[in-house]
Amino acid sequence: QVQMIESGGGLVQAGDSLRLSCAASGRTVNTYGVGWFRQAPGKEREFVASFTWSGLTYYADFVKGRFTISGDNAKKTVFLQMNNLKLEDTAVYSCAAKFDPYIGRYDYFGRGTQVTVSS
Repeated sequence: QVQMIESGGGLVQAGDSLRLSCAASGRTVNTYGVGWFRQAPGKEREFVASFTWSGLTYYADFVKGRFTISGDNAKKTVFLQMNNLKLEDTAVYSCAAKFDPYIGRYDYFGRGTQVTVSS
């Protein structure tokens, strides 16, 4: 089993930055990478960005140019640097582990960290 713990959320103003962290523990040797997701009130969870332990990254269109995902393979930690935050970025951000490079499936979601962007 894999445990995912997110941190770094908070209350910021529009235009500010935040850096989220996702620490994976447990049987991480079988993981291929980590994905960040977010869920706003009343909306479904949506994909934000992903990082593979080999260094590949992928972003949702709505965060390209503003968010940067990176990771530390040795520590099995993935970061999400969020710049120029907008009101619509308000959501609970969670991370999850990816086990198969050919299947777009993520498992073992963490409890999430709240990001609130105010005007």
